[in-house]
Amino acid sequence: MATPPGFHARRAALRLLDAVLRRGETLEQALPAAVTDVRKGEDKALARAIASETLRWLTDLDALIDGATAKPLPPDAKARQVLRLMLAQWLRLGTPPHAVVATGLELLAGGPRRLAHGVFASLTKRNATLPEAPTLPVTVVQRWGERALGIAAGLSEPPPLDLTLRDPADTELWASRLSADSLAPGHLRLARGEAVEMLPGFTDGAWWVQDLAASLPARFLGAGEGRHALDLCAAPGGKTLQLAAAGWQVTALDISKRRLDLLRDNLKRTGLKAGIVRADALTWEPKHRFDAILLDAPCTATGTARRHPDVLHRIGQRQIAEMAELQARLIERATSWLKPGGTLVYAVCSLEREEGEERAAQLALIPDPVSSGELLAGLTPTPEGWLRTDPGMLPEAGGLDGFFIARWRA
Repeated sequence: MATPPGFHARRAALRLLDAVLRRGETLEQALPAAVTDVRKGEDKALARAIASETLRWLTDLDALIDGATAKPLPPDAKARQVLRLMLAQWLRLGTPPHAVVATGLELLAGGPRRLAHGVFASLTKRNATLPEAPTLPVTVVQRWGERALGIAAGLSEPPPLDLTLRDPADTELWASRLSADSLAPGHLRLARGEAVEMLPGFTDGAWWVQDLAASLPARFLGAGEGRHALDLCAAPGGKTLQLAAAGWQVTALDISKRRLDLLRDNLKRTGLKAGIVRADALTWEPKHRFDAILLDAPCTATGTARRHPDVLHRIGQRQIAEMAELQARLIERATSWLKPGGTLVYAVCSLEREEGEERAAQLALIPDPVSSGELLAGLTPTPEGWLRTDPGMLPEAGGLDGFFIARWRA
């Protein structure tokens, strides 16, 4: 019997869900193996979209399933996994129920298809709905505390597409050409779903993709005027491009060959220049000191939950502690590489205090507080002069990722 159209994409989504929830993989890590038998590019995108929306709304989808079953299904039961995917397609992606049933039940061949069909039919008959904002997992709420409700409101939709311009003076020009909004000089915001490579300016290297929050750390270093900057843990290179465009002589260091190849491609496309070093920052020693160091440290990336909802379910105290230890070691090394009077900017795309505020509180350099005048409208520095962003901020403008950023002088 032939499989229904779209079945392979749904099976790939099921594989992705299993990889995240059972093996702790990221969606990006799991995607190549999950889509091996999915041929059409749009079906691969569909598989990722189904899995992403399932993970984004997982707690609420489970509540609907539990409310429609006399006996709760085990958390890892295949029937629960398939029902999660079916409900996400219907309630989040607008797939008609008959199409959801045709592809979803096929995933349970030889299993409890009647049970899954009954639960799904019951929920469609009662016109089940999801809340306005996703309900976060209990462990996440415990970590984020009073911030959790506002953050959850910012996670209900995937983010728009943000671009950083090579020349901020061209902001008005490119905003008009791309019909984009702009929240800061050198920034453009477009609706998601655009094919990036097809947009005007891509081939010419006029811009690169970079979340608005991710562009803030480099902005806090200002104009380079030919001085030397180290972009530590640089790849895939958005901040390196920013620094080079701002007149810094940039050394971009990272340990990943694949990600550095992306940086090389972007440097070639934009016509910008930087020295690239592939090395482990924990053992590498520079030949000279730097006027500025940007340490966008490896982290749990919980601040990127809008586009990577798997972090809501993969990250726990063990991963946070491991990252915090690594960040402390990187900070210690980076501070020793600054010239007297040099500037260090530390940043993480994490919402965890252990990776942000607690790391900054232990740093021994002279604080160089971020001022309100350096920030976008709607953002304010903390009393310490640090910046904390989260997905619940700037909702009318489309939100932004969660970041912690702080600045010091040697």
